[in-house]
Amino acid sequence: MSSRWMEFGTAESLSGFLLGDHRNKISRQVKAKERTWLERALREGGLWLCLGLGVLMFAALISHVPDAAEAGLEGSNLVGIAGVAFAGLAFALAGSASYLFPAAVIGFSAWYLAPSRARDDWSWPDAGVRAAGLVLVVVCGCGLLEISARGGLGGGDIGVWLDDILAPMLGDMGAWVVLLALWMTGITLVTGLSWVGLTQATGHLTLRGLGWLWDGVYSGLAALFSLVGRRERSPTRGRRRAKIAGPARRRRRAATAPKRPRKIEPDMPVKPATGGDLPSLSLLSDPPPETSLQSESVLRDQARRLEEKLQEFGVGATVVAVSPGPVVTLFEVQPAAGIRASRITSLASDLARSLMAHSVRVVESMPGKSTVGLEIANNERMLVTLGEILRSGTYAKANSNLTLGLGKDIAGHPVVDDLQKMPHLLVAGATGSGKSVAINAMVLSLLYKSSPEAVRMIMIDPKMLELSVYEGIPHLLCPVVTDVSEAANALRWCVAEMDRRYRLMSWVKTRSVEGFNNRLEVARESGEPLRGPPEGGEEEPGPGPELEPLPRIVVVIDELADLMMVVGKKLETLIARLTQKARAAGLHLIVATQRPSVDVITGLIKANIPARIGFRVASQVDSRTILDQVGAETLLGKGDMLYLPPGSGDLLRVHGAFVEDGEVLKVVAELKRTGGPSYDDQVTQGPVESEEADATGADGSEVDELYPQAKEIVTETGRASISYVQRRLRVGYN
Repeated sequence: MSSRWMEFGTAESLSGFLLGDHRNKISRQVKAKERTWLERALREGGLWLCLGLGVLMFAALISHVPDAAEAGLEGSNLVGIAGVAFAGLAFALAGSASYLFPAAVIGFSAWYLAPSRARDDWSWPDAGVRAAGLVLVVVCGCGLLEISARGGLGGGDIGVWLDDILAPMLGDMGAWVVLLALWMTGITLVTGLSWVGLTQATGHLTLRGLGWLWDGVYSGLAALFSLVGRRERSPTRGRRRAKIAGPARRRRRAATAPKRPRKIEPDMPVKPATGGDLPSLSLLSDPPPETSLQSESVLRDQARRLEEKLQEFGVGATVVAVSPGPVVTLFEVQPAAGIRASRITSLASDLARSLMAHSVRVVESMPGKSTVGLEIANNERMLVTLGEILRSGTYAKANSNLTLGLGKDIAGHPVVDDLQKMPHLLVAGATGSGKSVAINAMVLSLLYKSSPEAVRMIMIDPKMLELSVYEGIPHLLCPVVTDVSEAANALRWCVAEMDRRYRLMSWVKTRSVEGFNNRLEVARESGEPLRGPPEGGEEEPGPGPELEPLPRIVVVIDELADLMMVVGKKLETLIARLTQKARAAGLHLIVATQRPSVDVITGLIKANIPARIGFRVASQVDSRTILDQVGAETLLGKGDMLYLPPGSGDLLRVHGAFVEDGEVLKVVAELKRTGGPSYDDQVTQGPVESEEADATGADGSEVDELYPQAKEIVTETGRASISYVQRRLRVGYN
């Protein structure tokens, strides 16, 4: 560097040197570009010539006529004399494999003329390797054709030569295997094809195709069985409409006889709707196309990251199993020795942040396993539709009229349960968590399984929004109740109906509605229908009215909080009485609320409703109020729920079935077309004479039992002092 400074001592000479060097560099770049352009032009021109040559070769082969001169067809070849010469030579050398020559030339040229490779992928070594592969494909193809068809056109002279060399040494089988291996090697050299990858892809596509085929066959068979079963049930339902309408026959059990016959009200009239066919599943939308679950490599990477994050937080654990699902993925973690499950539970929010997941729910105890479950939300969740659940084999095989389609579990299996076994259900969650959609899905599940003769409904909707759409369906026992006082009357009517049914079952000596209806059916088939006790009791002896079958009654309350605010303690007492005793009488409650607080979901209500569903809530306190456990605060919303089955303390995570308002309207319109409702005016008109009537007013408010005595004392003495009335009645301040 110092010598250059000495040689160009002035600034002018230095700048001149630098500018000259820059000009030389630009000149070299221009020449290199010109040379590159010339090489590309010559290369592409040669490839186009090769492509045209391949087309001419193919035309010469397909228009070749053997012994054309003798047949007088000298000009029949499309390429003329050159075509005749080439075709004769090609068929002589390669026989039937002659068509590989033009195919190889055309494929070679088209490969490098492709827009994605015309500029960047060319190199002489690469072209040489591919050309060698083409030669290998052609030569080995000739040998394979000759061994496969000797004596005919076969593989020409090349095939005969290879056959003469390989067949004596290796036999036909050995020669065929060697040539096939070389031919496959040539294909790999030409195209870069991986035969292992091709085999794996073929196997994967085959398995997916078999899976689709099996799903289609299974769905078709399930639909066929459902259709056949429906057609078989239709005449039976028609006969029962004429004889006995009620649940399926069940085993009878004896009951103790009443001490004294009491006056029994006439059976509730149940007029079946005309037609009686169940709505078609075509009214529900088809499930969306199934999107592929996360690949195995992605799941393994997530498992590795989960182990790393747990290790960073000082928890040694190993992921032993991964179960991907439509909404969440379950990772089964085996903690190291001495690690408590509660430590992993305390890290749920930190793990969600570290893994960039929406939420992480920890299942401390998995039945039958020593692992801890971590449910991590997927980046993309699949939509679970009600139509998909109702079309499943699980729902189709359920025999109960009170079958509820809830959704799918974390593994993607349909979750279906029987309201008869629950026998009541509590649904709670924050606003917008999917509670109302779940109620609609449950109602439609009942409508798709039961006729109006088997199941009647009472819908209480103080909000006047969610259940009013069902107005006018034949299953309703009364119009949709929106007034709070009418709601209290409806619940009191249910209590009175429950007592009436128990008296009837005691008279017939059965313990359940199933046994009652079964006894009536057997009696009618024998020609001696059962009759109830005399309407006048012992004072009017004689046969009572003929007994009719008892349908099940489902009471749906969409918002419990509104009723509790107005009616208060008395409503809690009515619900408690129904939930305690109404199971055997065939009355079932579905109670929903968006305010999961202890003043709405009281201990008395929870104690008598063991089956509960909790949607996403704001805090662990709300989760404990609904489920007696934490976990609902980590749900994803939009139908994601925790289901507590009756008689079990283990929560089941379910992704609720989604049903659109348009689907509900279609089903309601179809049901209205089959027949109108048969309302009982006594349900909502006023208090029913029962044990509960004397304790409530006409508007559902509580009536003090001591009020008549207090009124009489004030009237007689003229003193309206509170303390004076308390002293006279000997009551305290409560």
